Amino acid sequence: MNLKEFSNLLGLSPTTVSRALSGYPEVSEKTRRKVNEAARIHGYQPNLRARALALGRSYSIGHVLSSSNGSELVNPIFGDFISGAAEAGAARGYSINLTIAEQSSEESVFRKLKAQGSVAGIILQSPKVHDQRIELLKELGLKFVVHGRSSGVSIPYSWVDVNNHRAFEQATTFLAHMGHRRIGLINGRQDFDFAHRRLNGYLQALHAAGIEPHSDLQTSGDMTEANGYAAAKAMLELESPATAFLAASVMSAIGARRAIHDSGLELPGDVSLIAYDDDLSYLSNRQSPPIFTAVRSSVREAGERAVTLLMSQIEGQKVRNDQLLLETELVVGMSTGPRKSVR
Repeated sequence: MNLKEFSNLLGLSPTTVSRALSGYPEVSEKTRRKVNEAARIHGYQPNLRARALALGRSYSIGHVLSSSNGSELVNPIFGDFISGAAEAGAARGYSINLTIAEQSSEESVFRKLKAQGSVAGIILQSPKVHDQRIELLKELGLKFVVHGRSSGVSIPYSWVDVNNHRAFEQATTFLAHMGHRRIGLINGRQDFDFAHRRLNGYLQALHAAGIEPHSDLQTSGDMTEANGYAAAKAMLELESPATAFLAASVMSAIGARRAIHDSGLELPGDVSLIAYDDDLSYLSNRQSPPIFTAVRSSVREAGERAVTLLMSQIEGQKVRNDQLLLETELVVGMSTGPRKSVR
C-alpha cells in the first residue's frame, strides 16, 4: 500500500498523513492517533522518498567527514555515535547521509548539500577550537547540531557536548588525593576543542592541588593504542617518571597499559591509570570491577540526543534547551591506587 492509497483509505490528504506520522505539532492529537492506529492495523510503512516528495523536503541527516581524519570511520567512538544517531533518526523516519570530503572542499560540499536539498540537517563532528564551519552553516541557513563545542565561536548555535573540563579536573583531583604528583596527560589532538577543555581541567586541578605542571608530562595526538603506548613509555623513562596517567580514550589507555607492562611495572601497584570511557559497545569497560578507573559518558547517548535535537529543529518543534551539556561519572576500577613512597 502506497501513501496515496493509505491516505484515500483514511479520507485524508497525503500531506496530512505524512505530517501525522512524523509527529508534526500542527496535526491534531485526534488525527495523529487515527493515522498511527490505522498504520498499525494495516501494517503501513511510509515510503521515505514518497513522503519527502509529498512534504517537499528531505528526510536525511547529513554527516560530513574530512578525509584528513580518515581513521574516524573505523574509530569505535564514531561507530557508537552513529549507531545512536541512526537509531534515533530511524524511529522518526530519518536516514543517515554520510559524505567523505577533502578538508579543502568541505565548504563546497556543504553548499552543494544545501543547493540540492539532499539533507534536512547536519550533525557537525569534531569541532576545532576555532571552527569556521559553524559560521558557514549559519550563513547557508542549514539546520545543524554540533557534537561538541567550539570555544572560539561566539555566535549562538545548537550543540550536545560532554563536560570535558570537569571530567579531567575530577580525574586529576582523584589522582592527586592518592598522593600522585607526577601525573601524565595523554590527550587528544590539541586543535580539537574537547582536548583543549580537558587540558584546562587537568591544569586547574593541578593548580588547586599545589602541583607544578610540566610540559614533559603532557602530550597530544590521535587517540590510538600506538600513540598511548609511545606517550606513556616516554613519560616512564623520564628522570622523574610519571606515577599516574590520564588517557583521553580507552584505546589510548590500552596502549599506556602495555607501556607500563613493558617497563616492568604493574597496575595499580606501581602506576595508576585513568581513562576517558565513551561506554563503547565494542570496547566495554563495564566489567565488575571495571578494568580501568574511568570518567564515563556514553557517546551512543550523545548521538541519540544530537539527532533528536536536530529533528525537533527540522520539524519546527519548540526546544526548551538547544545546548545540552552531559556530565561524566567517575567509575573506580582496577587501574588506580595510592602512590608508592618509593619507585
